Amino acid sequence: MQMSLSTRTLLLAALLAMLLSACGFHLRGQAAYTLPFKTLTLRSANEFSPLMLELKQAVQKQGVQIVDAPHPTQTDAPQLILHIASENIGKHILSLSGTGRVQEFQLNYRVLLRLYDTQQQDWIAPVEITLQRNLPYDDTQVLAKEAEEAMLYKEMRHDAVQQILRRLNRARAPEILPSSEISPAPAQPTPPAKP
Repeated sequence: MQMSLSTRTLLLAALLAMLLSACGFHLRGQAAYTLPFKTLTLRSANEFSPLMLELKQAVQKQGVQIVDAPHPTQTDAPQLILHIASENIGKHILSLSGTGRVQEFQLNYRVLLRLYDTQQQDWIAPVEITLQRNLPYDDTQVLAKEAEEAMLYKEMRHDAVQQILRRLNRARAPEILPSSEISPAPAQPTPPAKP
């Protein structure tokens, strides 16, 4: 009994698919998290930046309600405040050719954030997320490289949002010890008396 080439290819593809699924492989997608809070305020210098819009949408998909910044008279104050202190992009020359032409750029994307409650207690201390990508450059394809650069920055922004979500998922309330559990400072030894 001989199998045709197309039948063998089909069987091989099915076997490969079964092996990949058996090892737990799956395509990367939007992860579902159970965030330890139900309401959140987002703060940033630019509330309508692409990062803030994507972050707001991602947090809402996790079942968290976004509320406006708390006011002293507000009764429905948020549980936590996520402050995006800065978002910076950068581009540096990574390599040059022998004739001094740029061959490769390094693209940088940095986000500085802090998560705290209404009593200013940190759930996530100030932390910087840094992402880098290399961009091969060819000055004969300027428009294509500009489009590729924009796409890489968009991917880095998406990766930053995913990293922020993972950090929010791990965030926990700061442990505050009751005053009865705080141990007093050790007593200073007394110097020996002089005879």
